[in-house]
Amino acid sequence: MDHTMNIIELLDKGGPVIWVLAGYSSIGLAIVLERYFLFLRFRRLPGNFARQLNHLLDQPDAEERVSGLRGPEAHVIQAMVEADRQGVTDLQSVGARVCAEEQQRMEFGLPTLGILGNTAPLLGLLGTITGMIKAFMVIEEAGGKVDAQALAGGIWEAMITTGVGLAVAIPLVILLHFLEGAVERRGQSMQHFSALLLERRSKNFLGKEPEEQSWQWEKATDGL
Repeated sequence: MDHTMNIIELLDKGGPVIWVLAGYSSIGLAIVLERYFLFLRFRRLPGNFARQLNHLLDQPDAEERVSGLRGPEAHVIQAMVEADRQGVTDLQSVGARVCAEEQQRMEFGLPTLGILGNTAPLLGLLGTITGMIKAFMVIEEAGGKVDAQALAGGIWEAMITTGVGLAVAIPLVILLHFLEGAVERRGQSMQHFSALLLERRSKNFLGKEPEEQSWQWEKATDGL
């Protein structure tokens, strides 16, 4: 018996579950490649620009200086500079909002990838269980007089789906981990640069804020 098996034979012997797992693999690969090339296109802030970021809001040409920048960090800085020029005082909220929007954009498709990676082994196990049920039904119909070689062949064909399910799930979960790590690092980078931009404005934000916060706290806890 030839134990080598090509893809066509694998799909034929594995049944519908193998076709579904092949679809899982195709969708997962498409998501991984799309996210990978998206992250490759994301640029980081130039080093000399980042070092002068805490003085940016004091520059009269700040909008022109950030207009040509690209990448998630640049989008956060551009939104905060634009809000500052429009007279918005709570720039920290603007930065947090844009950071959340950029992070959500980077995470697009990752939940789907997680679902595929988590359900592929279960789907493979389902295919194996249904295959084993069919094999034992054949044994019952034959009254227990079944050739051992034929029975073994039916069992290993049923086990194919579990193997394929694991083969699909393991790479997807590993790649998902790396993509989530990349998103987390860019999220931390956006928060770092937004905080750096506001360093010289921190006193302006605080101002009378401690007294106001104390008064609001006393009002909120009055009577407790």
